[in-house]
Amino acid sequence: MSIYDIEVKTIRGAAKSLDEYKGNVMLIVNTASKCGFAPQYKGLQRLHEQYSEQGLVVLGFPSNQFANQELEDESAIEQHCEINHGVTFPLHGIVDVRGQEAHPLFRHLTKAAPGFLGSKAIKWNFTKFLVDRSGRVVRRFSPTVTPEKIEAHIRKLL
Repeated sequence: MSIYDIEVKTIRGAAKSLDEYKGNVMLIVNTASKCGFAPQYKGLQRLHEQYSEQGLVVLGFPSNQFANQELEDESAIEQHCEINHGVTFPLHGIVDVRGQEAHPLFRHLTKAAPGFLGSKAIKWNFTKFLVDRSGRVVRRFSPTVTPEKIEAHIRKLL
């Protein structure tokens, strides 16, 4: 299965195929509004603003699987991210990113780019996956790696 075969839901509930992003570099992030890493939203937004015209798409996927650090209402998530962090990149519906109910996107990402010591499980919010223009998952970044530290990797793919 290709990443482009996966369907997701927008933050407003509309079904969407990742096929829409074919030919773009994607930075896919599991997010949480109340997480200590939430200031990274600003860095993600800066990447979006700086590189979207060159083909970068930042995609946020809220998850409430880590210490209940996400708001439970998707419209509240959208408002919070826009007001507090200036987010204009695409946000999606709340998903599970690990466990039996993990969304197919995150099963695909973690299989293609295992974490530390080969672990497939996502350990915390703001784990990031970089996908090249052909849909290949090229790198996984831990939550402690800031968007600024990913920028050079993104530029190589653009």
